[in-house]
Amino acid sequence: MVKSGKFVIELKQHMSYLIGTYECKVDAKGRLMLPSGLKRQLVNVVKHGFVLKKAVFGKGLELYPMEEWTIINDQINKLNRFNQRNVKFIRGFNAGARLTEIDSTGRLLVPKELAVWAGIESQIVITASGKILEIWDKQEYENSLMSNSEFSELAQKVMGGENDDESRLDELS
Repeated sequence: MVKSGKFVIELKQHMSYLIGTYECKVDAKGRLMLPSGLKRQLVNVVKHGFVLKKAVFGKGLELYPMEEWTIINDQINKLNRFNQRNVKFIRGFNAGARLTEIDSTGRLLVPKELAVWAGIESQIVITASGKILEIWDKQEYENSLMSNSEFSELAQKVMGGENDDESRLDELS
């Protein structure tokens, strides 16, 4: 803890948010070389390993540092397993999940089953999404992107409080 005037600031050793979008290639064996910009950001979490799984939304893959995977699974494991909807969600969320590591040269092996599911052949895009990485076939990634006007509209709804106003109106009626 660091004391600064009236405030006490707790310093955490947690991983910071990842930044960047990178294009790279997958070799014939399904390995991808992580760009140096990502390797530098992951230096403190590489030793703990990762989980690679199908994305929740879209045909990409999600790469979770083990610390983030544990946090998400702590939340998931609080779900009532006697609720069929919860069990289906848990099963779907974990479908295809694989433990993986980044080797000493900075390569990550994408298991064939996951590569086939995501349509990954050679050209890929790796993009930071908070504390996880998304891995996409380049064409699939480009197809998933919104136009500037669509994004502006979504940003207004999500970050501008538009949904809050709508829910208050619904409550009043």
